[in-house]
Amino acid sequence: MTPVSGLIIFDTSILIDDLRTGRHQLRIQSITGLVRTSSVVVAELWRGATKPAEWGFLRALCRNHPILTPTEKNWLESGQVLGKIRAGRGFTPDKLRDLHFDVLIALTARSHGARLITSNRTDFEMINHYRKFQLEIW
Repeated sequence: MTPVSGLIIFDTSILIDDLRTGRHQLRIQSITGLVRTSSVVVAELWRGATKPAEWGFLRALCRNHPILTPTEKNWLESGQVLGKIRAGRGFTPDKLRDLHFDVLIALTARSHGARLITSNRTDFEMINHYRKFQLEIW
């Protein structure tokens, strides 16, 4: 899918990888489009942040990029998507719980016509099979 809105959302996997290793720094800096942040991604990052530098990064992220939050429709649709994944893949409740935030991130990106950039190929390609959205794997 080609970007419709020019919006970009980075998944948690990209931001964590870049924080820990700087691996994506050049690609992130050279990205074209308007970067938005998923509130789900921010929540996941806050959950794991333990150092002042990480807290500072998160405050800057929230200050510099508008935050997009899943809507009621996204939440309801996420349950439907997870139900289809359970029926199609036979995943356990624990695996479905692990996937729930990724489904919400994908559906939020889809709602805004945003391109979702992730390094979590396996889960997001599977989600994309059940609900199409603009996906880029790094």
